[in-house]
Amino acid sequence: MKNPSLKSGFRALAPLAVFLGVYLVASVWINDFYAVPITVAFIIASAVAVALTSGIPLAERIARFSEGAADKNILIMIWIFVLAGAFAQSAKAMGAIDATVQLTLLLLPEHFLLVGIFIAACFVSLSVGTSVGTIVALVPVVAGLAEKTGIDPAFMTAVVVGGAFFGDNLSFISDTTIAATRTQECEMRDKFRVNILIVLPAALLLLVYYTVTGYSLELNAVDTAPVEWVRVLPYLVVLFTALAGMNVMAVLALGILSAAVVGLFSGGYGIFDCLKAMGEGITGMGELIIVTLLAGGMLELIRYNGGMDFIISRLTAHVSSKRWAEASIAALVSLANLCTANNTIAIITTGSIARDISRRFGIDPRKTASILDTFSCVVQGLIPYGAQLLIASALTQLSPLAIIRYLYYPLLVAVCASAAIFFRYPRRYS
Repeated sequence: MKNPSLKSGFRALAPLAVFLGVYLVASVWINDFYAVPITVAFIIASAVAVALTSGIPLAERIARFSEGAADKNILIMIWIFVLAGAFAQSAKAMGAIDATVQLTLLLLPEHFLLVGIFIAACFVSLSVGTSVGTIVALVPVVAGLAEKTGIDPAFMTAVVVGGAFFGDNLSFISDTTIAATRTQECEMRDKFRVNILIVLPAALLLLVYYTVTGYSLELNAVDTAPVEWVRVLPYLVVLFTALAGMNVMAVLALGILSAAVVGLFSGGYGIFDCLKAMGEGITGMGELIIVTLLAGGMLELIRYNGGMDFIISRLTAHVSSKRWAEASIAALVSLANLCTANNTIAIITTGSIARDISRRFGIDPRKTASILDTFSCVVQGLIPYGAQLLIASALTQLSPLAIIRYLYYPLLVAVCASAAIFFRYPRRYS
């Protein structure tokens, strides 16, 4: 591993600072989350990344940027976005969202709508092990519920995104859980026992908050039209195939097929209307795909210029106690996630360093695995260029920053996990 100087380290991380300054700080400063297009912010930051990459010709810098954009993880996300767009729009055009919204309103008392949505998101994500799959399945329905009830759609979307990260952090089949336990050489069930003690207080506090908030909301009068059960089928297909553990792309492909079949045979639309809806859904993901490609290229140049090596070397240089060792692991994976926009990759990147720190200071590997998983999910849930917030914003036509302001679950988890480090909790594993 390289040990870059302070100057070269800050130089490597400058594009990330430029992006956050242009997009995040500017939007918050003028209190308008739609004033700065995220694509423009990434174009500027990407240009800075290319300009600051020294020692190689411009053509090679652009080639490296393109290699980052063409990374297999980036392309897999793009295929998911394409299928998600096609499914969401085709299901909406044939009436699946309206029917599912009516069914939800029928089953859930209006004051427990927020609680029900959060619990559903937690359960689905825990079952499927993926926050992206949970968001794709639930956000379109929640957006429809927000429109019917008059609740802020950004707030409703944030409820789903928060619940989605509950399972991403804890599920036995989540990539982050697998990566964290394998790098720390511990069992998943043991990591789960530590992890649930850390994050459960956050989930319970949020349930109380959503219950109180649900009783204080003034909802629009909701039309009690009868549920068209057959039009709910595409969402049931998506939900149950996801719960069965099927690959998210296969889930979405089956969702598209079921939406087309139900729409055609129920009179929801004709064949050309179906194809048009799918095309509109794919086209609607264009900005999201561009942002994903730009982020992949920019983050690859940050890595190439030594940004990750700088973070690792600086955070591990002055660790002197068990408490600070745990804090350094949390900071390490958080900053890695900030630079990779992928919590699984952040854990894999920093896992061996975290294991060495743990062994040096006698930290229980189950606690280390929990710290890695929890803090990576916290950061992933709050960065506006992460796959989860990007796809949630694309499905609802909202700014990622508009959703972030209501993302209470990752913030509460960050507080609980930081307290677990500071107060050496749980005692049995500290």
